[in-house]
Amino acid sequence: MLQSLQEAVADPTQVSTRALDRHATAHDASHFLLIPQAVVTAGNAGEVGALMRASAAQGVPLTLRSGGTSLSGQAVSDGVLVDVRKNFRDIEVLDDGSRVRVRPGATVRAVNARLARHGRRLGPDPASEVACTIGGVVANNSSGMNCGTTENTYQTLESMTLVLPSGTVIDTGAPEADATLRRLEPDLHEGLAQLATRVRSHPASVATVRHQFSMKNTMGYGLNSLLDFDTPVEMLAHLAIGSEGTLGFVAEAVFRTVPRPTHTATGLLVFPDLHAANDALPGLVETGAATVELLDATSLRVGQRLKGTPDAVAGLDVHEHAALLVEYSATAAAELEELRRRGDAALKGNELAAPASFTTDSTTRAGLWHLRKGLYASIAGARPQGTTALLEDIVVPVPVLGRTCAQLVGLFDRYDYRDSVIFGHAKDGNVHFMLTDGFASGAELERYSAFTEDMVSLVLGEGGSLKAEHGTGRVMAPYVRRQYGDELYAVMRRIKDLCDPTGVLNPGVVLDDDPQAHLRHLKTIIPPVAEEVDRCVSCGYCEPVCPSKDITLTPRQRIVTLRAIETARQSGDEALARELERDYDYASVQTCAVDGMCQTACPVDINTGDLVKRLRRDDAGATAEAGWNLAARHWDAVTRVAGLGLDAAAKLPAGAIRPPNQAARAVLGADTVPLYSPELPTGGVQRSRPAPDGDPAAVYFPACVSAMFGPAGSGRPDGGTPAGAGVQDSFLQLARKAGVQLLVPTGIDGLCCGTPWSSKGMAAGQDTMRSRTAAALRAATKGGELPIVCDASSCTEGLRHAVETDVPPAGEQPLHIVDAVEFAAEHLLPRLPEGARLPSLALHPTCSSTRMGMNAALTAVAEAVAERVEVPEDWGCCAFAGDRGMLHPELTASATERQARQVKDLGAATHASCNRTCELGMTRATGRDYHHVLELLNEITGDLA
Repeated sequence: MLQSLQEAVADPTQVSTRALDRHATAHDASHFLLIPQAVVTAGNAGEVGALMRASAAQGVPLTLRSGGTSLSGQAVSDGVLVDVRKNFRDIEVLDDGSRVRVRPGATVRAVNARLARHGRRLGPDPASEVACTIGGVVANNSSGMNCGTTENTYQTLESMTLVLPSGTVIDTGAPEADATLRRLEPDLHEGLAQLATRVRSHPASVATVRHQFSMKNTMGYGLNSLLDFDTPVEMLAHLAIGSEGTLGFVAEAVFRTVPRPTHTATGLLVFPDLHAANDALPGLVETGAATVELLDATSLRVGQRLKGTPDAVAGLDVHEHAALLVEYSATAAAELEELRRRGDAALKGNELAAPASFTTDSTTRAGLWHLRKGLYASIAGARPQGTTALLEDIVVPVPVLGRTCAQLVGLFDRYDYRDSVIFGHAKDGNVHFMLTDGFASGAELERYSAFTEDMVSLVLGEGGSLKAEHGTGRVMAPYVRRQYGDELYAVMRRIKDLCDPTGVLNPGVVLDDDPQAHLRHLKTIIPPVAEEVDRCVSCGYCEPVCPSKDITLTPRQRIVTLRAIETARQSGDEALARELERDYDYASVQTCAVDGMCQTACPVDINTGDLVKRLRRDDAGATAEAGWNLAARHWDAVTRVAGLGLDAAAKLPAGAIRPPNQAARAVLGADTVPLYSPELPTGGVQRSRPAPDGDPAAVYFPACVSAMFGPAGSGRPDGGTPAGAGVQDSFLQLARKAGVQLLVPTGIDGLCCGTPWSSKGMAAGQDTMRSRTAAALRAATKGGELPIVCDASSCTEGLRHAVETDVPPAGEQPLHIVDAVEFAAEHLLPRLPEGARLPSLALHPTCSSTRMGMNAALTAVAEAVAERVEVPEDWGCCAFAGDRGMLHPELTASATERQARQVKDLGAATHASCNRTCELGMTRATGRDYHHVLELLNEITGDLA
């Protein structure tokens, strides 16, 4: 098998049977687990076709995997798992945004970011848009909170490029597409035509199909395609939607987009019970509400635990209450006002348990959505140790939604599933519910099986569908026949046989004749491995923002591999545990940027960097710990030596530096000795400065990275831009121009935010530096009276962490840390003279500026510098991460590859960021000098009079 897979791709190294890769990619967001035999990163659509043919020849199952946010087990495999995300992220906006061409690895959020400037968006709006990819959106016929059945994937798809298991490639948008299908796949073409005739000639079949697809429905194959279209190629294209990778590979899709609303109003309506909420539902839907989300009584009780819960819920004594979160959207203010008026009118005559109104305030609206979206995080994150969260969705006709929900609650009570919430898209009769259990013992499986049988009877008895938007997957495959009947099930079976005669594409997904299939391959053992990450539910939301995603592991993969090691150890498989551990250090620990961006996307608030820092601390030897503690006591000497080393290196040819540098890395380790590269600047300058003439408005804490690394352009007299003044001198000059006095603390050259010790897990040195720095800042700020301003965003964040444990003495205040960019935007910009702005600027926000929420201030300063400010569409963490980019340059190269191409295409006049090491990383990646944005602001505002 391995040889045939390697022959199918241009780069055989993209085929892996290594235990680490197999276990790291084995998990999707569902409660199923299968370990693949091999993992392949496909380079293009042709390779996917060759891989499908190779799998068919070997009789080995093949599963296509993009985002892995699937909840029903459709993205796991015990055969060949093919990654179609990494090399399939291209997005092409067409016709001023009215259409868009997308490949399967692009996320919904990335596509909508491209469309936003055109006032458009995709129709499907899944809640997982930060991580779910177009491949999954098409494979599952994704919908979401707003789109209903009118703007989902099925309705907005214009065409696709489909690779069939035979290797045949069909562009369904080509004028001759149907003739091409007839010529290349005559049996498939004729078979689809015959099936369409078969269904259309059977009135009961037509009635069943029309009823099922009048609702949201992702159960089985989309048989409405056989009724809605006349040519087999269009039927095939729309059958591929929702087919979950069982019929072929969608290599590209063209969508018709929808207008992006610019005005929104939201209201939370709390009712005495589910029936009252359900009674109000039709009237609210008739008013044109874009979203109506249901929260049952348990949801409200769980929501009360969330930080920032709206007052209407926080103070409610919940009994049988239910709530509807209603949102109106419009492209004009007058239109929104009319919708709000209709909403207020619809509420008259309805019994509400709390006052309600529709608000346009962004902060209030964010709090309301935090309540809705925080339910999953609260339940899943607080689940008992070792249990699995199972999130399901169903749909019933809207008039019976309240009754169905009440009966679901009864089933939860009957089977003793505690804290099982019901929430979802009431406008469409589509709700989600979540169970948490071990799903391991015989009793647990029997309980789950009995519950499922009763739930299926309930939903089908109400005329609903067992799957609305999460896909059939493995969890409902045994029930497709029961929902559609023998005749339509036979049609589905024939569709599968026509497209995939050997049955190797994702077997067990969508169709499975084993009535017990949904009870097999469950995640039954989730051992605790680390307090920092045990809440992880493997949702994959963290993966798109992770800088190491394309070179080693993502946060999800770091966590599940650690669990695999512990599971192997508990089961006595020491050989597997050792094999996983052997490769884990480099893939997980050494190449993690510990940037914390994963936490910004994680629904359960996990920062996997905290885990990696602890692992580094645990692995650190006594000698390293003592050395870094010594460095903390003599940091002024360390930074000066580092700066002098760069000064010396700049005077030597690169050929004289590389050999001894590489030899040292070979002896002492690549994770110990940085790799020198010629684009590095000379050393910086000492940070100490004379005391101000007057009373200071703030204490200025220049970051030590500016003492080690000089400004952009220094050390390269043969190219690049001329060296600037550096951020410290620039910020001080800006303050003087604005008439603001700043105090640099005494002993600043020996102080640091502590990030170097924190990121390396050197606890003793971190404590030493933290206490020294906090004491110096408390003295300089007069007991916390003055704010502390830092000029490197990562150091600003580091300082905030450093002073978290600083307890103010009696009569003093907590230390307040602010970034220099924020300080400049608020206090300096209004007082500075206007300069001649540069024509354009490419801006690189940093992971720390993003985490601290200061990107708006960064953009404001950048816009004062340049006429046009552009952030690359594929912006992300550069992964330079202090010295990580010098220890492992391959990490930064991978993290910045796509962004660097876009920066070069922008052709901006200048380039800026707000953190010196990030500027170094982007300079290396793009070949353009990156400056601190305050350096550029200082330059354009001229010299002091």
